[in-house]
Formats: sequence, structure tokens, C-alpha cells
Amino acid sequence: MPKIKSYTPAWLLPPSPGHDLFAPNSGDVYNGSKPDSKPGPRRTIARRGTEVFIAVGKEIRWADLVYVKERWEEKQARARGGIRIKREDSNNSEDDELLRESVENGCAEGFRTIKTSIGSDIQQLVISPYANFMAVVTTHTVRIILLPDSSHLTAPSLDAIKPKSWTLGPTTHVMDRSPIASTVWHPLGVNGSALVTVTKDAVVRVWELSQKDRWSFDTPSLTIDLQKLADGTSLDQNFAASPDVTNKGFSPDSFEMDVAAACFAGRGSGGWSPMTLWIAMREGDVYALCPLLPTQWAPPPTLIPSLSISIVGNLAAVQDDSNVSGQAKLLAQQQLDWMSDLDNQEPRVIEGPPGEAPTEIFTRPTRPGVVPRLQGPFDLELSPESEDDLDTELTDIFVIGQKLDTDELMMGEDDELEMEDVEGEGLSLSIICLLSSSGQLRVCLDLDGVQAQWLPPRNKSKAMGRLVGPSSLLTFQSMDILSSLEVADNAWPMFSPDVTSRYSFYVTHPCSITHISLSPWVFRLESELQGDSQAGSEFRIDLLVNGQGSTRERLYTNTIQGEAQLPLAASVAIHDPDLGCFLLSATPFDPVALVFDTPEDEFAPIHSASPTFEKDAEVQPLDFYEPRPVYQPSHAFDQSSVLPKLLGGLRTGRHRAIVNQEVRLSPLTLQVFTESHQILSDETHRLGVAASEVFRRCLQLQTELKQQITKANEVKARVEAITGEDRDDDGEPESTNAIIERRLEAAREKGEALSQRLEKMRKIVGKATSRELSDKEKAWMNEVNALDANLFDSTTPSDSPNRLKQTKSRYEEVMRLRDELVEEADKLGVTTGEGEESLSASTTDLRIPSELRKAKINQVKGLIERETALVDAVKARLERLSVVG
Repeated sequence: MPKIKSYTPAWLLPPSPGHDLFAPNSGDVYNGSKPDSKPGPRRTIARRGTEVFIAVGKEIRWADLVYVKERWEEKQARARGGIRIKREDSNNSEDDELLRESVENGCAEGFRTIKTSIGSDIQQLVISPYANFMAVVTTHTVRIILLPDSSHLTAPSLDAIKPKSWTLGPTTHVMDRSPIASTVWHPLGVNGSALVTVTKDAVVRVWELSQKDRWSFDTPSLTIDLQKLADGTSLDQNFAASPDVTNKGFSPDSFEMDVAAACFAGRGSGGWSPMTLWIAMREGDVYALCPLLPTQWAPPPTLIPSLSISIVGNLAAVQDDSNVSGQAKLLAQQQLDWMSDLDNQEPRVIEGPPGEAPTEIFTRPTRPGVVPRLQGPFDLELSPESEDDLDTELTDIFVIGQKLDTDELMMGEDDELEMEDVEGEGLSLSIICLLSSSGQLRVCLDLDGVQAQWLPPRNKSKAMGRLVGPSSLLTFQSMDILSSLEVADNAWPMFSPDVTSRYSFYVTHPCSITHISLSPWVFRLESELQGDSQAGSEFRIDLLVNGQGSTRERLYTNTIQGEAQLPLAASVAIHDPDLGCFLLSATPFDPVALVFDTPEDEFAPIHSASPTFEKDAEVQPLDFYEPRPVYQPSHAFDQSSVLPKLLGGLRTGRHRAIVNQEVRLSPLTLQVFTESHQILSDETHRLGVAASEVFRRCLQLQTELKQQITKANEVKARVEAITGEDRDDDGEPESTNAIIERRLEAAREKGEALSQRLEKMRKIVGKATSRELSDKEKAWMNEVNALDANLFDSTTPSDSPNRLKQTKSRYEEVMRLRDELVEEADKLGVTTGEGEESLSASTTDLRIPSELRKAKINQVKGLIERETALVDAVKARLERLSVVG
């Protein structure tokens, strides 16, 4: 989980030039908060290494963040009179002089402006896999730009650049057609030149772009209407989109198949994942197209061999099995025909992009067909039921393909397969993450595995029907990214990949940025799936499901809520030695950046083996502070009023005569006053919200300052205790034992003081709660006193009741019997001293029967015990009464 080191750095805050990359133009007016604006994805930041492209309105700002940062540091060092060393990559002296002059003249700031022919505001910027093309997407149009070389950023010029560009589908993606839902680059395109566009009306188009062929930008190489494909029965049908541009009437398919987003898995994924297009519908359904390929495609070296092993093994397993259905056998035969078509081809080898190996180009197989079957809608098993419609309205989809099974691929081979660690680690199942408008994230597992499927031929369509039953996805986990107060109807949460791990990503919402990591359970689940031991597997899987799931951490929270909230662009993660771990987003007015703590061994330099001239380790400052984003005042303070524009329109319009006249009650005057009131109410409301935010932040600043001072004092006390700088009253250092003894003595004294205080309070409470005795208690007390007088006083009152007199006589009889028994016991004791023989003789002379003696003794014992119990009870009751009194 990333640890935030700091928020937006100073070189991106105003008045630095880096802030100008995100600031809108002076004439632009932000209208994203209007209720008539339709929600949609906002991916206005794209990157190429450390270079970023930011869409602001209709123009694109291009900058190198490392250069912008170093340029700002140079200016700060020059302002302080410091000296800064030049960059080491400048070897040519002439170039150095030219660069120095351009920097001193303020020309080479490290950013430029890219001009392109766009009719409306840019909504998305999508860079191709090899960073040679960039798709500029608006609500209805797509413009393909050939990205310029990085040397233009350091050229001694600040003029706008107008690179070569093409309009994609000038008759297809236009304003009178369906809006564009998603634009993705195909991971298997030749040098990253295949683009897939998906419109809201569920039409998928594959474009194979070539700079030498302008026709490739006008017509797609493959068009699939998913609404037609969902009702298709055979391969011979036409599933292309209808060229008719007239408005269509309402149909259930147009409502249920409203596309929200689409995506591919990574190029290095295993199985059929790189050629599977996952499509998320707005109403919550999920579909898949496999295989979706351009006419010319370039697979990785391990893709075709791994698919060949899987297809042959599947065919051998179902061919002779009588329990396998005919649909499954037909599917296995179709996959074999598809692979046989590939095996019969001789791939064409071309040079790859700079730094890449030569690429083998294959042609898309025509058998069994070009258009795959539409798989879905997938049944989301164990998905939580919700009555809120926002929980089922999907906004984005993110797919993590299964890992490449290298053990099966290299079975029987002596050589080891060279591949990246990221491609060979992880889970052997595909993970599909779905995001809804309410911020609910569902992590699903594809247990069955999506494979290539086609519709049956025409001669078998009626007999075979659909190839397989309904597909399903297992909902492994569901979590809410937002609280109930942060949910908005027009919000559009988006996924952003993380550059450090394929099993972690970011979720960007207008009110927050959240980091999600699936690593805590992915590798544990994979070890369980690959384990040979079946004993206790159900118990371990249950522990895995109920144990620690995906980690979730809120990285950034927008303090402005409600209508004044500004949307955030989809986050872009950058991992570079000069920038560190860097996350960049933006509002329509300001950048939002987060700098993460880089692991110690991430960019560690390689030290030489020479033991001489070794520097001491750099002492890092204590990291006891809590990073907080820098407060930026609301843009409402900088916006000019629209009222002067309204007055200027009145002075030059056809109603200019009423400007200099007296105010009269008329419909025209009412209209002018209504428009003016609407403008003033909106502007004063925005200013009031901004002013209240300033006041709230001032109060928050006081609280944060107190917390910071408290933490600083705690650290100071700890440091002084370690260094021995804390001294007693005499000025001498106090030892550790003395400190402990002093603390123990203080604790003991405090405990004694508390005990004394508690005892004192108990006495006060006892006195305060005393009450008079009731009549029954008084009668019982008189009876006890009378009994005490009869038993222990020598004189018995004559007016005492008979019951008390009987008690007195019984008590005197018991005392008399006791005295007699004591005298007899003394006599028996004297005779016992003369010996055992005399004792037996004396006992014989008494002539007392043993039965009578035992009866008398038992009688005396019973009377003594009874009277003793009575006396003890009376004493105890008298003691309690004396305490109460």
C-alpha cells in the first residue's frame, strides 16, 4: 500500500509555469456543473514516459515533468543566489550554448501547446501502446495525432505545434451519430496501430491505421453490431452496422445494451485474454467478444504455441467422450480449424519500434469465421442484491488477464523461457473489476475461462442452437469506495492502472482518489489452486474468502462537496527515478498530484567495489508529520462577472433604448431583471460557498497547527530522553532509574490520594442518605431490646409478655444443665488420671445405661446449639441496627 510523502509539489502550484499546464484559457467558461451536461469519462491526462499531455478545452498542453521540475529548481536557486549543476546529458558544446541562451531568455520552459482541429471540448486522450499515435476523443468524434518528437520540448521556441493528424471515420463518428462510449488500442495490433471504438449503441469498429494509407482512417476493417450479433443464429449472417442515420425508435435492446465502457487485458496475458474485448453495459450486463482481431496482427512469441497446446488438449479430451454434448465438440472443432489456418500461414517479419525485437505479422484466420459469437450477458454469481439503481449502473470495467502458463508451454524443453516477471506471476484466472455510479466495486473471477466461440454454420444452426449455456462470473468481493454522502447521480468513477503491480489500480471519483490492491489474496488463491493436496482444501478456501480481502486506501479527498464540486480527471501513475512514485490528476482549474514514498532499494545506485572515498549515509529527517494537500482558493474568486457582458448586449441590441430610460413596468423590463437576477444569484452563491470554504479551512488550519505542535513536542521529548538532555531541577542529568522511581512514587502518591478521597466521599454519602425507621423496624427493635433485657438483665420486668418469660426460663434451665454437665465432666477427668483400670471400674459403679446417657447428651447439645444460634442472630441484628442508627 503506497505511503503518501507529499501532495502537489511547489513546481505545480501557482505562480509556477507548471501550473499553467492545467489552467484554463482566459476566455473559457467551465460549464461542467450544468444539469444538462451528460455524464461520461474524463481522461484528459495521458503520458509518454515522463512526458504528459493535458487536454484543456479544445487544446492540448504537452510537457516533460522532469524538465519542468528542474527548470523551476534552477529559477529558485538563481533567486536565492545559489549555483545549480547543469544536466549531464548535454555533451555538445554548441547545443549547450543554445540551450543556455534559450533558458535565460525564457523560451525553453519544457512545455508546448499542440493545436488540432477539434469541434468540441476534449473528453479523452488515449496513447497507443508504442506511443507513436494518440487518439483525441470528444463526445462524438475521434482525431488521431502523430505524436511529435521529444526534442520539441527543449527547442528555443514557444510557438504552438500542429502535428500531422487525421479524422477517424469522417462519416462514421460524427455529431448526428451515436456518441462514443470507449476508445481502446488493440494490444495485438501491428506496432500498436489497431484502434477499437465502441459507440453507445453497441457498435464495435476495428481500425487498422497506416500513415501511408489515408483510407484506413476513413473506413474500419471490421464492424460488428452487437444488437444484431446477440440475435444471430449462423455465421453467414451480416452483422455490420446499418448505414442508415435516421433516428431509431425505442427497443429493449437499445436500452439494455447502452455501452458504458470496454477494455482488453494486457498483451502479456495468457490464453485468449489478449484478444478478448470485454464490454460493460450501463444497465449492469457484461459481454465478451473472443477472438476480436484486426486483419493484420502481431502476437507475442508465446501466444500461439500456448493456444495450440490448449486447443489440441481440449479436442483430445472431448473427441472420444460420449458424455460431451455436440455443441462442445463443434466448438472444439472450430477452434482447431482456426488454429490450423494459423499454422498454414507463413508469418511476415517486420522491424519493430525502436528498442523492440522484430515482429512476426499474421493474417486473421477466416475459418470458421471473422465475427465471433457474443458471449453473455454473464450471470454475476453471489453478487450482492441492492435496491439502489446506482449500484447497478456501470461506469467502467478493468480486466486483469490470467498469467501465462510457462510450465505447460515449456514441458519437455531444455531451454528456459525468457519473459518478464510480471507476465509469469499472479493468478491463473482472469479478474474482471466492475465499477458502478455509486462507487461500488465488484471483483469477479472468470472460473470457466472465456474461449474463442463462433456461431454454428447455417446447415447446423437449427440443430445445434446455441453452442453453450449461459456464462457466469463469480463475485469474489464487493466493496463500497464512497460513503452515502459522497454518492452523486451524475458522477462517473473510472479505473486507472498502477505501474508498480498489475494487481493494483486506482479509482478516480469527483470527490476522491482511492488505491485498491488485490495482492493480499491473489497469490494465496493461486497457491491453493496449484496445490496437489486436496485434504482440507475447502477449509482453506473458506479461510481465504472470509479472511483479509483486497486492501483499500483513500489517498485524496476533495473537501468541496455538492454542486460546487469539480470533477477529477482519471489518475495517471508515473514511476521514474527523477520523479519517484508520482500520481497525477487534475480539476478543470488546478492539478492534483501525490508523491509516494519510494522503497529504499527501488532506485538504489550500483556502488563500485573500491573501498576508498566512501561517503557516510545521508541522515534523513524524522518522518513524524502528516502530509496535507495545499489549500488552493476557489476559482470563483478569479472569474469575472457575466453581468457587464449582459449590459453590453443590451446597449448594442435592439432594446438599447431602455438602458438610458427610467425603469417602467413592462414585460421587457421583467425579462431584463430576471436575467440579471439569475446571473447575480449564481455568482453570489458561488462566492458565498467559496468564502465559507476559506473560513472553514482557516479553522481547520488552527486545529492542524495544534496537532503538529503536539507531535513536534512529543518527538522533542523522546529525542531529549535518548540524548540525555533532559535534566532535573539541579541542572544535573537524571538517570533512567531515577526517572522510573520518580514516576512510580508519583503514581503511588496519586493512588493514595484517590483512596482517601474515595473514603471521604463514602462517608459523606452515608451521612447524606440516612432516613427514619419505619413502624415495623421500630417494633422489631423494641422486641430485640426486650429480649436482651430478659436474657442478660438480673431483673425481669413484670409487664413483659409470657413468650419472653418462657424464653428466660428456658435460658436459665439451659445454664443449669450446663453447670451440672461441667461438674460431672470434672469428676470424670479426675478419675481418668488414676489409670485405665480405675476408669473402667468407676464407670461400672455408676450403673447408668448407655442409651439414657446418649439421649441426655444429644438433648443438651441440641438445646445449646439452638440457644447459641438465637443469641448470635440477635447480636448480629443489633450490630446492624447500631450501624444504621
